[in-house]
Amino acid sequence: EIILPNAMVAFNEYSPPFAKYRAAENSGVSVMLISQTGDVASLRGLYDIMQTLEIVPLDGDRNIGKSSFTLTGANSQISTYAFAQVANGHVKGFMLTWPAGEDKRRKVVIDAMQSSFAPMADVVLPDVYGDPDAAQSLDLLAGLAIRLPDMSRSGFYIDDSGSVLTTTQVIGQCTRIMLDDTYEAELVGQDAQTGLALLKPLQSLTPINYAQFSPFTPRLNSEVAVSGYSYEGLLGAPTLTFGTLADVKGLNGETGLKRLALRPTEGDAGGPVFDQSGSVFGMLLPTDINGRKLPEDVSFAADADGITSFLASLGLNAMPSQATAAMAPEDLTIAAADMTVLVSCWN
Repeated sequence: EIILPNAMVAFNEYSPPFAKYRAAENSGVSVMLISQTGDVASLRGLYDIMQTLEIVPLDGDRNIGKSSFTLTGANSQISTYAFAQVANGHVKGFMLTWPAGEDKRRKVVIDAMQSSFAPMADVVLPDVYGDPDAAQSLDLLAGLAIRLPDMSRSGFYIDDSGSVLTTTQVIGQCTRIMLDDTYEAELVGQDAQTGLALLKPLQSLTPINYAQFSPFTPRLNSEVAVSGYSYEGLLGAPTLTFGTLADVKGLNGETGLKRLALRPTEGDAGGPVFDQSGSVFGMLLPTDINGRKLPEDVSFAADADGITSFLASLGLNAMPSQATAAMAPEDLTIAAADMTVLVSCWN
């Protein structure tokens, strides 16, 4: 049970876990009632995924307790308030989206909805409703658009405090830079010439693994591997792409570059490049250089010397590697996954 601003909204449809009310009379107001079976874990899952909705702007307070949560978000167009709680094996709540600039009226409505909100213990919206064969999309939750980053690339931890090296390509004009879609980071420094950028998380992180840089260049034609988010986070974990070291300089004889014979994707840019011992000897650069698209089997990496110099200019020391023996592919996969980071640009 709940009091709604019925002159401003009209029932639209059920799309579990929501009952949707669209704007009426061009009010710009919408409401969603939340009703699903579940427990505390379900509540926390809903809390996490609702923050990815486009109708929940990034700027706002987020609070979750043992049995309830509130979410707020505002931008230049809308202001959103959401509340949900868990009781009697059900998760119940509501979300109100209101046009920006009408804060006084919005507060009156929120107070009325909150004070009248009364979950019915024996009634819940079915978990499955409507056509089971309806089209589905990873970009939608119950028919609502999920917020997506402008761009995602790879990066990797370079010390035990969670500093991340990545490509300048992903920095752009970002409102927010996120690591693994969870931790906000700030730009510490970048070098347009080398394509290197250093990020620092805004909260303290302790990575499981971080890069140890090889003091030697691998032999030509030896096997190398790049760890990266090949599909820009779609798979949820980094993948390894294997290839060989084709040359120790650029196509025009540039030092500081290593040419690789492998086929990465755009999402792999910024990822660490490993030699057979599991030591990092470079960072993968984007395949688009000065507007020219490289052939599929040609890639370049900024080498360890350039990375070391870049980090030193920012007051950081690159950790040298002591490894000499070849690392088994399965061990390299684990080590690389613990080191590699999804870096996303949000606006």
